[in-house]
Amino acid sequence: MKNIFEIKNVTFSVDGNEKVKNVSFSIENEGDIICLLGPSGIGKTTVLRTIAGLEKINEGEIFLKGKLISSKNKHIEPENRNISLAFQDNCLFPHYTVEKNIRIAINKNKNSTRKISTEFIVKLLNLNSVLKKFPHQISAGEAQRVSLARSLVFEPDLLLLDEPLSNVDQSFKEDIQIQLKKILKNLKITTIVVTHDSYEAFYLGNKCGVILNEELKQFDDPYKVYHYPNSVDVVNFLNRGILIPAKVVGENALENEDLGTIEGKFVKPASIGSSVKLLLQPEDLIHDDKSNLKFDVVDRKFRGTNFIYTLRTKKGNLIPVFVHSHHIHQHDIDEKFGIKKPIYIEHLVCF
Repeated sequence: MKNIFEIKNVTFSVDGNEKVKNVSFSIENEGDIICLLGPSGIGKTTVLRTIAGLEKINEGEIFLKGKLISSKNKHIEPENRNISLAFQDNCLFPHYTVEKNIRIAINKNKNSTRKISTEFIVKLLNLNSVLKKFPHQISAGEAQRVSLARSLVFEPDLLLLDEPLSNVDQSFKEDIQIQLKKILKNLKITTIVVTHDSYEAFYLGNKCGVILNEELKQFDDPYKVYHYPNSVDVVNFLNRGILIPAKVVGENALENEDLGTIEGKFVKPASIGSSVKLLLQPEDLIHDDKSNLKFDVVDRKFRGTNFIYTLRTKKGNLIPVFVHSHHIHQHDIDEKFGIKKPIYIEHLVCF
């Protein structure tokens, strides 16, 4: 079975400036959602523009539904790709109302079997109150939702979304994410989403790609990207843990000067006696008020369902620890905080 979409060894460039080099990844199933993560200005939008046909490539190949759409010697024009691209910025027709901006997509896609109604999308994205307004009369968040609505109504073979919810209020964003994922899955609209929000990527994506330093550093299941980052660069970008010095003392054991023995399963083989940097994530350590292994609290962040405590060890390392918000004893700054022993971490990720 052929992949629905595939990129083979493509370097993405703008005006001769290489942004992301030698990229390869594929989308196997129709309706899968791929999320590309990375900081601003790294080249994520250039990747989307190139897939859409707005930029050409000098090396590599891009295939959609088994058909070559981009290579050094072949370039199918954007209007002939049946690909829809929703930009982060407002790209609406200023002289059309919101309603006409959305409905214009219906006439554009002659291959559509109309599996999705405009009315349903308008209701989903809460746009009924602005249908008769013009783009300059609505907010940035509303304009972004109009652009998203137009892309969904188009029913493309491939949907490209550039930071689709970056201007949407947080209180409304999660509802849209849930409904958007449901629509894309039910209608089997294959989608690539560009975002800098890892929580959004991990929720929406069947697979996530992390773009850093002109490279696609990792492309994998969201769970593996989070729990099994393949480089220090990915660890630092996700900012979901710290690296602490440790020594390998056994087949399944490490020793850290502050925490003592840490047991678990090495993700990659490590030689006994070698010095490594161990990834320590907030959920890896367990709080225990009765433990004799205690450190000072230097920060506490409330996340609604949980707290993230930052502790300072005797060696001066700052380590994060997750505690459920219903835990009866909340610790203040400079209080002692206990860590449960023995320490066992299911997967030991070391560099």
